[in-house]
Amino acid sequence: MKLVICGKGGSGKSTVSALMAQEMASREEKVLVIDTDESNFGLYKQLGLPQPKDFMDSLGGKRGLGERLRKFMKSEGKEKLSILQDFSLAEIPEEMIVGEDGIRLVAIGKIHDYGEGCACPMGALAREFIEKLKADGMHVIVDTDAGIEHFGRGVEADCDRIVVVVDPSYESVQLSEKISEMAAKIGKPVFFVLSRMNQDAAELESLVDREKVIGRVPFDRDVFKACLKGERVPRVEEMKEILDRLLADIEPRAKGLRVSSHLRNAEL
Repeated sequence: MKLVICGKGGSGKSTVSALMAQEMASREEKVLVIDTDESNFGLYKQLGLPQPKDFMDSLGGKRGLGERLRKFMKSEGKEKLSILQDFSLAEIPEEMIVGEDGIRLVAIGKIHDYGEGCACPMGALAREFIEKLKADGMHVIVDTDAGIEHFGRGVEADCDRIVVVVDPSYESVQLSEKISEMAAKIGKPVFFVLSRMNQDAAELESLVDREKVIGRVPFDRDVFKACLKGERVPRVEEMKEILDRLLADIEPRAKGLRVSSHLRNAEL
């Protein structure tokens, strides 16, 4: 199964991606996390892994990919853009994939220097990576960049489900509606995970499409501290139910999502 995790910047996409990967691995499932966010560098820390080299570098870096994109654009659609052939995990260069305890991580590419250009080559590569990867029974979690630009790039084309991380903010609620609208156009099921929940944020559930809500991730001090220090995030109990619903494709309950016992660790 290929899952795309998306949402507003700062909503907790990377944290949810890491927590979900940990929960999958605890069930002895094999999971690949694909970091497609060209701007943020912290996901490997949240997974407790070393930083992988950019996968893009194996294809000539941004310059090499940029030349392919320009050639495609000049052809006015007469040539097909093809960056990768179908491939398996074993074919990824060793220095560009890291992992342990059932979790593997690949980073598509990052912005490293001033004036190096836009992230379009990374977007094109991310789309093809997800499409051409032979998962072979492995779960794939795609951590996206903030907002909805990845929809414009077609990154979601070959995913099975879209998970929107919604935090207690007007912008996040609005974005969840826009993502649902775009996902419907390509026939992809959408699920919501409500993040940073505490008693003050309880109203959030009434502001989103409750039929899409599959769970809550509460504000947790231990998770907060790990993110601040750049350490592996600790597992949270709520992810078990979220993953059960996601993998079983069970219709989310509109009612009965209770405030977690983890709220005793939250700042209320």
